[in-house]
Amino acid sequence: MKVRFHLPDFARLFRFNANFLNMLDNSPEFFREGVEIASIYGVFPPSIWNGGRVMHGMCQKDFVKGVTNYFNGRGIPLRFTFTNPMLEKKHLSDEFCNMVMHIADNGMNECIVVSPILEEYIRKNYPGFKLTSSTCKRITDPEALKAEMEKDYHIVVLDYDFNNKFDILEKIPHKEKCEILVNACCNPECQYRSLHYKTMGTEQIAYANHVKKYPNLQYDAKKFAEAHPEGEPVFTVMRPPQPLRYTGTQNTYHSRRHLEQIRAHGLQSVQDRGTYL
Repeated sequence: MKVRFHLPDFARLFRFNANFLNMLDNSPEFFREGVEIASIYGVFPPSIWNGGRVMHGMCQKDFVKGVTNYFNGRGIPLRFTFTNPMLEKKHLSDEFCNMVMHIADNGMNECIVVSPILEEYIRKNYPGFKLTSSTCKRITDPEALKAEMEKDYHIVVLDYDFNNKFDILEKIPHKEKCEILVNACCNPECQYRSLHYKTMGTEQIAYANHVKKYPNLQYDAKKFAEAHPEGEPVFTVMRPPQPLRYTGTQNTYHSRRHLEQIRAHGLQSVQDRGTYL
């Protein structure tokens, strides 16, 4: 049985991911048997549709084309983390995001979604993209999760509060559509997680608007934090990720034993969150 990994950040980590794929092809003895790279996820900054973490920077059209063609040419889809929960209808016509979608609209690539209005927009205007239901939806009720599995999604990324609840994992229908987030940094049942997603979504919009209006002026994240006191718990608790470990309470799977547990329950798709905060 294969375990299909989804690797982080095709834009900022382009060279690393390219070298990693070369190593997998040329030196398979360095990897465990059954490892497969299913996709590389991320966005091209400054995508206003991005969610989960704020992505700074500016990618030119030629770079977008080059990265897309490189990974697609090696049979690897890109998965766009278009998971901003704070989007409004006015953001759907964003020029940069639609440019990226047009370039990547070849039937191979995918989008991870949260916002119902963005999901509807993509289904209507870019039907060639496979859609993934994001962990950012925070679906923590087992019955709600079962209902999500019945919807028209290519993959459903489970909320990582389910990671160690093997009694629930055993009963999930359509396990071939399930994806596990293997190295989440957030504490189990974190009370701030939904606020985190909303705050980061709001800041991504602020950043994208800033670089569009003031391309030569540095973005000030401190000013954003001061202007959004409702996000203070998020700014307070955010810390650099700690070394990965499994303690029995952490929602992580990186040991051979726990990857085998995933397989035993019929789940074959895992996502390495990488630089996720």
